[in-house]
Amino acid sequence: MTGTQPRLGGPSRTERLLRRLFPERQVHLRTEGRIAFFRFSRLSQMFVTTLLVLALSWTVYTTIGHMLHNKILATKDNHIASARLAYQSLLGEVAEYQNKFTSITQSLEKNHSLMLSLVEQNAALQQNLKSVETQLTTTEQERRNVVVAREKLKQQLAEIEDNMRQLASRNFSLKDNLDTVEIDLQTALADRNQALFKGSRMQRTIDEFENRLADMQLSERDAVQRMTNGTLAYVDGMEKVIGLTGLKVDRLLAANGNPSRGQGGPFIAAKPDDKPASQLKADLTNLDLHLQYSESLQEVMRRLPLTSPLTHFRVTSGFGKRRDPINKKWAAHYGLDLGGVFKSSVYITAPGVVTYVGWKGKYGRMIEVDHGAGLKTRYGHLHKILVKKGQKLKFRDKIGLLGNSGRSTGAHLHYEIIFNKKTLSPMKFIKAGRYVFQE
Repeated sequence: MTGTQPRLGGPSRTERLLRRLFPERQVHLRTEGRIAFFRFSRLSQMFVTTLLVLALSWTVYTTIGHMLHNKILATKDNHIASARLAYQSLLGEVAEYQNKFTSITQSLEKNHSLMLSLVEQNAALQQNLKSVETQLTTTEQERRNVVVAREKLKQQLAEIEDNMRQLASRNFSLKDNLDTVEIDLQTALADRNQALFKGSRMQRTIDEFENRLADMQLSERDAVQRMTNGTLAYVDGMEKVIGLTGLKVDRLLAANGNPSRGQGGPFIAAKPDDKPASQLKADLTNLDLHLQYSESLQEVMRRLPLTSPLTHFRVTSGFGKRRDPINKKWAAHYGLDLGGVFKSSVYITAPGVVTYVGWKGKYGRMIEVDHGAGLKTRYGHLHKILVKKGQKLKFRDKIGLLGNSGRSTGAHLHYEIIFNKKTLSPMKFIKAGRYVFQE
């Protein structure tokens, strides 16, 4: 048999669909009587259509992605605006605290000046009191001399009276001698009356001095009592501030080398002292004890770190038990993490001496300052250190810049307070400082 063999089976459904959608096309062009044509095969049409579909899909995808990105940016802008408003509010509160601290510092300086002036007045009054005591002693001696002279006159009068009795028993021939004796007696009586007058006048002077001394003692005791009450109120305020930090007053004073106020023993009433100004002396002794204790408290108060080392901050991690920020395990945190602007200034919180500067393991760049009385502070994760070891620092001296060195997840300051090798919560000290500013 000759001829071509028939194909087994017809075209598939897919082929029929492609032939219907992409039939072979020809484009005819006529130029100056000549005819030319271009042929578009099925494969060419499928390739061009695929390119167009891909381009359209990419355009739709990028448009939707751009719209979602703009929406996310708008949401983040709203969050940033809210954070700025909260930051401005915090700046206002910090400014108010700083103004309160300034006014309280001025008030404390005025009270200290008033106490010094009262102590000087008390010393002057003590000197006046001593001079009055000297005058009273002299007056008392003169009064005793007058009494002795009066007794002598009485003895003389008695002797004269005896002589008169003896003369009365004698003969009238002794009349002239009797007249002479009578004249002497009148003279002696006149001297006695004059001595009595001087004695009474001196007694009045003594009474006046005693009244003036009593008035001076009352005024002095009132002044001393007012000073004592003011000192006790001042001492109570300082003890309350120290208590807010979590420290014991006796332990803090002992660490600073000051003796404690421990007292006791059975009560035995003292016998009254009749000496002038004895009660005033006792009040002054009591005031002196309170003033000495107040000076000891003021000395340790100057060593307490009652402010924050940053002007503007937020607490990013508290003192005590917490989740570790890196491995998320439970751990002990012996300081206070204060977040702030990178490279912002870090200040010393109390006067002291720098005992360590440099890299300290996971603390990164760290500074340690000894404030005395067993108190130390540490400042970790610094970007830059501005002090040297052994340098003496004043309150609020600038010591470094906030950074992210060491084991840290972001810019912050690790702040520690140590008393007798035991770490304490820095937040209690900051709150105690706020209490001082509010007062």
